[in-house]
Amino acid sequence: MADLKQHFPMIQERKEVLEKIHDKKELLKMFYSWTEEQQEEFLDFCTGVKGPRMLYDGFFKEVMNPESAPERLNEFLSLILGTPVKIHAVLPNDSTRLADESSLLITDIVVELKDGSLANVEVQKLGYKFPGERSACYSADLLLRQYKRVRNKKRKKFSYRDIKSVYNIVLFESSPEEFHEFPDVYIHRSEQKSDTGIKVELLQKYVFIPIDIFKKRQHNKGITGKLDAWLMFFCGEKPEEIVRLIEAYPQFKPMYEEAYEMCRNMEDIMGLFSKELRELDRNTVQLMIDEMQEKLEQKREELKHKSEELKHKSEELEHKKEELEQQKIRADKIEESERQKSKQLEAALRRIAELERQQS
Repeated sequence: MADLKQHFPMIQERKEVLEKIHDKKELLKMFYSWTEEQQEEFLDFCTGVKGPRMLYDGFFKEVMNPESAPERLNEFLSLILGTPVKIHAVLPNDSTRLADESSLLITDIVVELKDGSLANVEVQKLGYKFPGERSACYSADLLLRQYKRVRNKKRKKFSYRDIKSVYNIVLFESSPEEFHEFPDVYIHRSEQKSDTGIKVELLQKYVFIPIDIFKKRQHNKGITGKLDAWLMFFCGEKPEEIVRLIEAYPQFKPMYEEAYEMCRNMEDIMGLFSKELRELDRNTVQLMIDEMQEKLEQKREELKHKSEELKHKSEELEHKKEELEQQKIRADKIEESERQKSKQLEAALRRIAELERQQS
């Protein structure tokens, strides 16, 4: 197994990390509030047994900070969008964004590109249910945000031509089930188009990246390009994967160095890890709520269907009941007619018998 400490001498030994934890009562309390599995995960990435989880909010925002190192996010976005882009400004998260869910996003960075377009980069640890519907809502929120800002700035000179594209780019650590129907595809690009071919710019564009599918597809495969290198940087945990990556693309080495320097500050890194665990819990709760809502909706549909079936069967029974009643009425009429005929026959027979007696 590759030794990451040879490439990153700032990596700490396990004994050193544990000593720092035991030196402070609050850190020790925090450490033992985690499960044994969580403790080992923390120690593994601090000591280089595994690579740092670059999609953790703290790591991602530090390493991909568009203010301190814009060239990194510039390159990643350029590769994702398939065209050279340059970040013009970093925008604060707007209060109008869907507040009940934005808190559950692991990472949410909004940037304005040089051409005026907006790009929202999200990282989701657990992919939510209804990813398309959610992304459409976020995209609409981002588009409205741009519209308000540009209209206030331009005032009477405002034209809808001033509104530029908005990109919603979502990286899933664990992607929703829809994406697993395409096990060989790890980048999905989507935008609105007319069925007639008419060119109408509808502005809202989406990129979905299921990182878990990329990892499965890349198993025992080499890195085939810069975009694959970025995705490997975000998800590679095995030391040999990291060594292969930095040897093929040395630009990633300083990013790992920044992450391992963060690991040396025990208070900050443990706080970061605890935050990730809390966010994961919230994501899990949200996912469970979504699944329960979906199941309830399915049950409602099933009950509705069964109710309609019962109603139909009830109507059929009522119809059959009416038919039986009509048949009974007809049978009663026939029976009455037969009775009348029988009486008439009996009367005729009696008359014949009487006539025979009279003749004798």
